[in-house]
Amino acid sequence: MPDSAVIGRSLPRVDGGEKVTGVTRYAGDLRPPGLAHARLVLSPHAHARIVRIDAAAARGVPGVLGVFTGQDLPIPSPDAAERNRAPLALGRVVFDGHPVVAVVAETEAIAEDAAALVRVEYEPLPVVSDPLAAMRPDAPRVREHVREEKDEELAMHGAEPGAGARAEDQAPNVASTVAFTRGDVEAGLREVDVVLERRYRTPIVHQGYLEPRAAVAALDPIGQVTVWTSTQALFFTRTQVAQALGMAEHRVRVVAMPLGGGFGGKFVLVEPLAAALAVAVRRPVAVVMTRSEEFLATTPAPQAIMELTTGARRDGTLTALRARVVLDAGAFPGAPLSIACLLVGAYYRVPHLEIRGWEVLTHKPGSGAYRAPGAVQATYAIESQMDELAHALGMDPLDLRLRNAAGEGDPMPNGRPWPPMGLRACLEELGRRRTARPAPTAHRGVGIAVGGWVGGVEPASAVCRVDHDGSLTVVVGSVDMSGTNTGFAQIAAAAFGLEVERVRVVNADSEAAPYAGASGGSKITYTVGAAVQKAAEDARRQMLAIAAAELEAAVEDLEVADGEVRVRGMPDRGIGLGRIARLSMEFGGRYEPILGRGATAITARAPGFAAHLAEVEVEPETGGVRVVDHLIVQDVGRALNPAAVEGQMQGAVAQGVGWALLERMAYDEDGHLQSGTLMDYALPASDQVPPIETVILELPSDAGPFGAKGVGEPPVVAAAAAVANAVADATGHRFTELPITSEMVVRALGDGRAGRRD
Repeated sequence: MPDSAVIGRSLPRVDGGEKVTGVTRYAGDLRPPGLAHARLVLSPHAHARIVRIDAAAARGVPGVLGVFTGQDLPIPSPDAAERNRAPLALGRVVFDGHPVVAVVAETEAIAEDAAALVRVEYEPLPVVSDPLAAMRPDAPRVREHVREEKDEELAMHGAEPGAGARAEDQAPNVASTVAFTRGDVEAGLREVDVVLERRYRTPIVHQGYLEPRAAVAALDPIGQVTVWTSTQALFFTRTQVAQALGMAEHRVRVVAMPLGGGFGGKFVLVEPLAAALAVAVRRPVAVVMTRSEEFLATTPAPQAIMELTTGARRDGTLTALRARVVLDAGAFPGAPLSIACLLVGAYYRVPHLEIRGWEVLTHKPGSGAYRAPGAVQATYAIESQMDELAHALGMDPLDLRLRNAAGEGDPMPNGRPWPPMGLRACLEELGRRRTARPAPTAHRGVGIAVGGWVGGVEPASAVCRVDHDGSLTVVVGSVDMSGTNTGFAQIAAAAFGLEVERVRVVNADSEAAPYAGASGGSKITYTVGAAVQKAAEDARRQMLAIAAAELEAAVEDLEVADGEVRVRGMPDRGIGLGRIARLSMEFGGRYEPILGRGATAITARAPGFAAHLAEVEVEPETGGVRVVDHLIVQDVGRALNPAAVEGQMQGAVAQGVGWALLERMAYDEDGHLQSGTLMDYALPASDQVPPIETVILELPSDAGPFGAKGVGEPPVVAAAAAVANAVADATGHRFTELPITSEMVVRALGDGRAGRRD
């Protein structure tokens, strides 16, 4: 079967039927015998010392199996600096919503009622919620002990932790720093005709997944712990649970359940707590967060404050860039500082640059990854800057970008050269599409932006088994978060030479699965998919060797077609795939079972880029902004399943609308969350997502399966920036803070500084 019969076909997701009919079972749906339920008692303070916990009334409630504080959990080496080692607060709370007590009971209702009876006495301590204030040497200390940034978890998302030099000055609440330099910025700024300085802000944003965090853990009679969980990272979760419990990894089994959305947010959080509680009560325990707990106590995307100074000559040539990037990590380090600093200066050729970044601790929940972590924030800043610079120079914004666009071999801020990349191709295609669009009318504006993702890499493996009926079973250790199993089925079918309908993909648990990294960083198809391709090719070689022996023909003379192996040019000489498989699995058989193995350790990154054009309509009286049209051009390497790729692009635009116009987790100066429900936190509704035109470019990668690249992160990176630039075009005012609310628009239109086209 030719590759073209499988690769490049738009196919429905292999798990689509069970999901749309409601038969998929998620972690929170599990009900093992004897299941108990846990409810949490959360801190109402952003920073306080725990003076006393009175749980007597809760323990006296019939049906309560146990009430646990941080000191009560069977975690041998608790560490307050790391949430996975201290899932309940130890002595001190450091954010509003910090879990303090877990109540385990026979039913959810009993656990909730008993949790309400727990009395905690706190001694409030000074709070610092603003990251700039937290950077001062005399600011209240968020933590007494700060561990190093979470390099491992950041790397899983494709970030390059530790890629820059560390800054010398480091205040107590600065968890990590990054510095990139090239040339002489001061000299570069002296050479220019235009200098532009701006400060940009983006808010804390929740990932907005449908399914809340959920884990069910059980202890078996021989002391092995099994955790069924909603996670993007099977093996990382196993490691973290084992380390928390002080157990060998082979005694912890993790089953990654179908994922009800993650977007980078679901790594490890409730799993160590569920496992510890199961060990403590010696019964299965479910920890399922409420929506309120999701907002208060999980790991949202960090707030960013970015100061940019750019210089350009009259002809549009960029000469210098100075950037100061501050990410609010919350109470636990791990914000994607390095990737934000890298990308703010990577898209364009700038001979002189100086980029410095600070990851700052505040009394808020620790930050986590959200689809292209750090990239959306950085791209909003640099793409807003490029748009305003074009206006100051009297240039077309697209022409300015094309004049300075980086290409293969150009140095990134960290000194490494860009691999082959499609930034310029995306912009050029956007330009061709833009010329065919109608000019905007009054109160309408058009904005463009481009952004990309360097691409994640991580070793991966897969196995491919030929079954008795000649079908294939592919076993992987990745989590299918975005339809990757459908792509694996297509890859295996094309590599082996049979119909995709005869391929089954199994996501095994941590005891049976071949190793794969976390589903994040746009690397699963690129890395695990390449391993699947190798495994299917290996299985094909083994199958052809058996067929050659049976048909008494040379392997190179054989072909696979219509479910059998034939001698090329002799259709009457063939043997069915099922027959070949059975020959390798029968009693007394002389052939080894067909089991293809594939493994990769790809180190070459395959950057993905996308260019956006957004058209908005602004209502001057109310300040309402509506995105009326959106065009996105993306380089995907090779579109294995165009329908799935377009779905990624469309979903990214929806999330970009949220970033640009709606979403913000707001905290007051005392560190209290002001938008902790879906009544207060605005996610895009269906009527707020515009019609989306998707354009797929295929610039194949060298290492990806059939030329594919990661497609999940790139389309979201510049979506918000394009909308923000369109709003600026419509109002004549540059908004330097997201989200752009109707109140901000009314204020801008009424203060005399903004103008609109009539």
